Amino acid sequence: MRILEIIDGDGWCGTKEQTYLISLQLSKYFEVEMALASGNKHLIKRLDGKIPLHFFQKGDKSEKKKLYPYKNLIRIIRQGNYDVVIPNSSSAFNFLLPFWRFLRNRPKLIAMRRSGFVPSFFSAKLKYSLADAIVVVSKDVAKMLKEKHFFPEKLYVIESGIELSRFYPSDEYRFEIREHFSVSEHEKLFVNVANWLPYRKGQDILFRAFAEAARNDWKLMLVGRDTDSEEAREMVRELGLEGKVIHAGFRPDVEKILQAADFFVLSSRSEGIAGALLQAMASGKVVISTLAGGIGEYLKDGVNGFASPIEDVDGLAEAMKKAAALDKKEYEVIANRAVETAKKYSIEETGKKWKDLIESLCR
Repeated sequence: MRILEIIDGDGWCGTKEQTYLISLQLSKYFEVEMALASGNKHLIKRLDGKIPLHFFQKGDKSEKKKLYPYKNLIRIIRQGNYDVVIPNSSSAFNFLLPFWRFLRNRPKLIAMRRSGFVPSFFSAKLKYSLADAIVVVSKDVAKMLKEKHFFPEKLYVIESGIELSRFYPSDEYRFEIREHFSVSEHEKLFVNVANWLPYRKGQDILFRAFAEAARNDWKLMLVGRDTDSEEAREMVRELGLEGKVIHAGFRPDVEKILQAADFFVLSSRSEGIAGALLQAMASGKVVISTLAGGIGEYLKDGVNGFASPIEDVDGLAEAMKKAAALDKKEYEVIANRAVETAKKYSIEETGKKWKDLIESLCR
């Protein structure tokens, strides 16, 4: 069976990481190929020699309003004789819309909904009606979409998975990373892993909560694309947090960063299932998070981490205080429960669920 994964744009994010991981898992069972942007050096480096790659898009601003990405993609699909096509984001799906209805031999089409945003009426009718199946990454997101009558008969829940071979409790790089970023052992280090998208990832909420809760021996590290931007630095200055916030920017070694952390904090307004949070839990860290998207399915306040409502600055600040007040034994109990929770979300299990869905659609 032949599968084509499609992902647009360059850079690195949770969507691209899941596309990469799931593609590798599916390649154990099927012939898997990927259509992507020629500028996506991160995916190319990780997948080169592992699965065939086709370039349909440059991924930069020069190609806006040009037709060649569409032409390239239709050529790839027509020549590939695929059984299943999977656009891994809403924007990747858009590249299929001009020609999909006119394909003579259409493959099965599996769409993705990673967040809880409900598509507009026109998007549902003109876009998602084309899909044979729509995969969502959490039960809560599926429930919300069903309540909005968003193609309930097409919805399938397949949770995002994490690499447990990469994220696990370890102190191997703790001292090296802390020394690199000038964080002493007596300081409590909170880490946030999220690209700089305040409207979605809520870094503005995080800064305000941290300003309210932080003691002199606390530091906050931001990891992700553009977290070292001038916009991010300006927001830190406005709240008087200079010297307390570390702007690490994009890092390919998140597993090492997590080893250096004492706590992980997520302030998102919108999530699917929050892979970065599960990675931190798998790494044996006490986590603090808003209950965005499907996070509440596995994060239980005071049991395997600490939670607060979305947009609740005071609630997030209080959760951070509770985490920081734990003694060593209390910390270990919650961290161990977090690890056991994360083990239920292995990428191998995610791959098996994808395999089952594809086989059932093509049967």
